[in-house]
Amino acid sequence: MIALSVNLNKIALIRNSREGNFPDVEAHGRVCLDAGAQGITVHPRPDQRHIRPGDVRALAALCRERQDVEFNIEGNPFAAHMGDYPGLVELALENQPDQCTLVPDSNDQLTSDHGFNLKLDGPRLVPQIVKLKNAGIRVSLFMEPDLEQISLAKDIGADRIELYTGPYAEAAAKQNPEVDSIFATHCAAAEHALQLGLGINAGHDLNLVNLPRYRTLPGLQEVSIGHALTVDAIGMGLENAVKAYLDCLAGN
Repeated sequence: MIALSVNLNKIALIRNSREGNFPDVEAHGRVCLDAGAQGITVHPRPDQRHIRPGDVRALAALCRERQDVEFNIEGNPFAAHMGDYPGLVELALENQPDQCTLVPDSNDQLTSDHGFNLKLDGPRLVPQIVKLKNAGIRVSLFMEPDLEQISLAKDIGADRIELYTGPYAEAAAKQNPEVDSIFATHCAAAEHALQLGLGINAGHDLNLVNLPRYRTLPGLQEVSIGHALTVDAIGMGLENAVKAYLDCLAGN
């Protein structure tokens, strides 16, 4: 079964547009898990534009209450401490998620839009990976479907990769014929990762339209979906949206 990890960043973004705690991020996380989601993802950033350190702590506690539920913290391991944001690795070590997904996004990026270049970043990542793995946290790296880069991910100690699906989603939305070759490249990358013994996650702009095909990716274990699921929840309700994505992943 492919696990659905619901990214709650957009719920936090709506909350942060007003004073107070409405909508309540933890409560919405509970709805997602009650509806059958197998995990919760958060991507805290130093500017705290959406998920805040307090949300990370609350959601970590929520996930610990449940059996067979995973908590995934993702973000840039090199982002500096800012205010009460202690840094991604420090936040992960404090809250002990099941998985920490390392992403090469800068503070001024609107969203994650590329994978690591491990020829440049690999040596800097190694100490961070060691810290996380020594704490029993599974490490995933946000990657392009590049075979050489995926081999380097294995070499520096990653447990999984998360394939960046933005170009696939864009081509699918535009009904661009290139979507076939893009998906074939992702399949080749997944096969290569499997041969290396790496686990496979995927995420970025996956939705109910493009997910039925992407779910057939060889060895796919987990998808992290936030923006599209949150938008769908406006029309169909959060519980129904989670169930729709679960049905999609199951091939129903």
